Amino acid sequence: MEFITFGLFLALLLTCVVLDISVLAALVGGLLVFWGYGRLKGFGWRELATMSWSGVRTVQNILITFFLIGMLTALWRACGTIPVIVCYAAKLIRPEIFVLLTFLLNSLMSVLTGTSFGTAATMGVICMSVANAMGISPFWVGGAVLSGVFVGDRCSPVSTSALLVSTLTETDIYDNIRAMLRTALVPFLLSCGIYLWAGARTGGGGGEVDVQGMFLQEFRLSPVCLLPAAVILILALCRVNVRRTMLASIVLAFLIAMTVQGLPVSRLLSTLISGYRADDPALSALMNGGGILSMVRVAAIVCIASSYSGIFRDTGLLGPIQGKITALARRATPTGAVILTSAAAAAVSCNQSLAIMLTHQLCGCLEEDKSRMAILLEDTVVVIAPMIPWSIAGAVPLASAGAPTVCILASCFLYLLPLYRLVVSLVRDRRGAAA
Repeated sequence: MEFITFGLFLALLLTCVVLDISVLAALVGGLLVFWGYGRLKGFGWRELATMSWSGVRTVQNILITFFLIGMLTALWRACGTIPVIVCYAAKLIRPEIFVLLTFLLNSLMSVLTGTSFGTAATMGVICMSVANAMGISPFWVGGAVLSGVFVGDRCSPVSTSALLVSTLTETDIYDNIRAMLRTALVPFLLSCGIYLWAGARTGGGGGEVDVQGMFLQEFRLSPVCLLPAAVILILALCRVNVRRTMLASIVLAFLIAMTVQGLPVSRLLSTLISGYRADDPALSALMNGGGILSMVRVAAIVCIASSYSGIFRDTGLLGPIQGKITALARRATPTGAVILTSAAAAAVSCNQSLAIMLTHQLCGCLEEDKSRMAILLEDTVVVIAPMIPWSIAGAVPLASAGAPTVCILASCFLYLLPLYRLVVSLVRDRRGAAA
C-alpha cells in the first residue's frame, strides 16, 4: 500500500511536469493522496489535519524568514546594493578568467542574499549577458552560474535551505555553516581549477559591456550602498539571530533607498510588498524582483510539503522504505545511501524543500549525531536537487539567467561535493575495516 501511495504521488508530479502545470497542484493532490492513505489506515479527518498541522509548525519560523528575505532582496535592489556589487565585479572581467569569475561572483552574491533564484536573476543574468557579448562559451558560464548560486544557497546565514536543515535537525545554523565550509573546501577549489581551465580554453574575443553606464541611468552608485550587505556579514560573524540580522539590513537599506537613491516612502512600502520595479525598461529584466509576494509561492510549497512530514511520521508511511534504505546503507555506506535517497527524493518532489524533508525523514536513522546529519544533508540533497532537470531548484535559476538546461553538466560544484563526501566515507570505512 505504501509503494502504491507513493506511485500515485509520483504520477501526479510527472503529469504536472509533462503538462507544465505548477508543482503546487501536484503537492495539493499529494496531500489528498496521503490523507486517503491515512483514512485507509483508520485515522480520522481531524487526526490527519492535526498531523499535517504539526508538520507545518516545525517550519513556521522559516515561513516568517521567507517574507523577510522577500523584503530584503527587494530593498537591496532599490537602495543600490546589488547594482554596486555588480558594477564593482564587472571591472574584474578578463575573457580568459571569466568562467572562474562567474563562479566566484555568483558564489559571493548567493552568500550575501542566501537565494539561488535571486542570485541567478541578478548576477547570473549579468554574467550570461557579458558572456554572450564577449563570445564566451554559454555552456561553461551557465554551469558556473548554477554552481555559484548554490554555494550560498547552501551555506548563507540567510539561506532558506540552510534554515530548513537546521530546523529539521534541531541544530545551530552558524555551527552548521562552519562545518559546511570545511567539507566544501576541496570541492570548491577543484571547481575553481576546472573553471579556470575551461575559461582558458574557451575564452572569447567579443566586445565589452558597459554595465556601470546601464545602472547609472537609474541608480546613484555610492559605496554607502554596500552597507546593507556589510551588516549581514558582520552580524552573521557575531552570531546574531538570523531574523534580527535581516531586519537590521532591511531597515538600513530602507534608509539608504530614501536618502541616497531619493525614493519616496510610498514607493518603498510598495516595493516591500510587490518587489522592486525599475523605471528603465532596459533594467527591468535584470533588476525587477523581490518583495513579500515573490515568496508566497515558495512559502506555499514549503508549507504543503512540511504538512507531509507529520503524516509520514504518524501513519508509518515511510516505514517499509526506511527498512530498504537501512539495508542499502550497510552495502553502500550511510553517505552513499543518503546520496541515492536524495536523488530519488529530488526526482519525485521536483523541488528542493520537499526533497530535504523526505531525505531527512528517510535517512535520519542512519546518523544519530544531529550535527553530522545536518552537514550530510547539506552536502547531498541540497546540491543534488538542482541537478534534476525537471526540478524547479535548477530549472528556475537556469531559465532566469538565460542558460540552457545542458549547463547542468558543467555545474562542477554540485556533483563534486557529494562525490567528495562519498569518497571520504569509503576511505574511512576501509580504514576502519583494516583496523
